[in-house]
Order: sequence, then structure tokens, then C-alpha cells
Amino acid sequence: MASLRVVRRMFCAAAEAAAAPAAGGRWERLKTSKAGAWCRSLVSDYKEACREIFVGAWERPVKASVYMSLLGGVWACFYTRPDESSFEAALLDRSSQLGLLSPWIRNATSDGHVQSLVKLRNEGRLHHVSLGFLSLVYRADYDPDTTLYEAQCSNLSVPWRELPQRILDVGFVGHWWILDSKMKDYDVNEEEFKHLPAHMQGTSPPSVQEVERSERLHKESWLALTTEEEEKETNVVDIKQESVSEESPVKALEQEQTQA
Repeated sequence: MASLRVVRRMFCAAAEAAAAPAAGGRWERLKTSKAGAWCRSLVSDYKEACREIFVGAWERPVKASVYMSLLGGVWACFYTRPDESSFEAALLDRSSQLGLLSPWIRNATSDGHVQSLVKLRNEGRLHHVSLGFLSLVYRADYDPDTTLYEAQCSNLSVPWRELPQRILDVGFVGHWWILDSKMKDYDVNEEEFKHLPAHMQGTSPPSVQEVERSERLHKESWLALTTEEEEKETNVVDIKQESVSEESPVKALEQEQTQA
């Protein structure tokens, strides 16, 4: 038994001694291989590039600040880029604003633009595309779920060169700019004023005197109005006081004569 244990220990020691150089040899072969050399060169290139970036930023702070500002602006545009759901929410909000107004006072431009967008949305022809830092909404000829041959055939699809003519809105920095511009003065119907003279169609901001006069008239409108009966009563009281003041010297003379 003792001899078997000794032999077993000898074999184990020999196996460990043989395995150690083999492992070390594999690691050395991996380091000296083409893949290892490529990895070392790649790490050294990245290290050198990072060092040059920091050294250049330290030597040229103005240029580095400009680059950092540009990168920050691009990231802000990408982060605040509106999506398709935001356009639908904005469109429904503008449609609700116009729906609260009478048709006689709606702006024709705003109403026509919103109504056309709502019609295209109901037909499924409003498409959205993201370009990284901005979004575009354009109109298509068919709904993507339509099973017509013209709608499914790729050879009959609209070419990209016609996209500028089909763009309906541009989303940038959290706003849909064309929709917002069309909704300017949406509660002013310009057709009501087209028959007026040219000098009455335009308006100018009021002067300081006109503003003060308007405020004064507004404050005076809060005062209670005097009725005609109150004016008559005051006139009667004034007449009585005048008559009393005229009779008082006559009565004084009569009293003096009676006493004499």
C-alpha cells in the first residue's frame, strides 16, 4: 500500500510539472500570435488617440469648447426629437382648439391645414420617418395595410426624390414647426376684413396715452350710475335751500319792526 501511494504521488507531481509549462507556453504563443499582436496594436492606437485628445484640448481650449458645444447640441437635438405619437397628440390638440371656435371666426389657413392632416391620418396616409436629430411627416398614396397591388408592389412605390414635395411637417427640438406656424392667429378670420379699406385692415400697437385713457374709462365703468330721480331730488333740495336763504333776511326785518 505504501509503495502504491508513493507511485501515485510521483505520477501526480509529474503531471503537475508537465501541465505548468504547457499552460505558460499557450499564453506565450497567444501573445506572440497575429491576433495578439493585432489586439496590442489596437489598444495602443486607442491609448494614443485618447492622449492626443486630452493634450489637444489642453493646448487649444477654444477649439475644444466649440467641438464640445457642437456635440452637446447634436445630442440635445437627438434627445428632444419628436416622434410620431407626439405629432398625433399635437394634431388632435390643434383640432380641438379649432373645434371650440365658430366656423365664422376660424382662420381659413389654419382650418384647412388641420382638416387635411386629419383626413390623411384617418386614411392611414400619414407616414413618419426619423433622421436622427429631426423627424419628418410626409403623405403617402396608400395605407400600408392596403392589399392593392399598387400599394404592395415595390416597383410602383414613390421614389425618394419626390419626398421633398410630400413633406407636411418637420419635427425639431420638440416642436412641429409647420403646424405651429399654420396655427398662428387661428382665431382670426381674415375674410371678414378684406372688404375694409387698406388703412383699417392693419393694426398698430396703442400709444401710452391711449392705454391710459382706456384704463381710466374702464375704472369709470365700475362706478354706480346716477338715475334721473336722484338728480331731480338733488335739484329740489337745492331750490329749497335757495328759497330759505332768500326768505331769511325778510323775516329778520319783520321781527325788528315788530319789536320796535
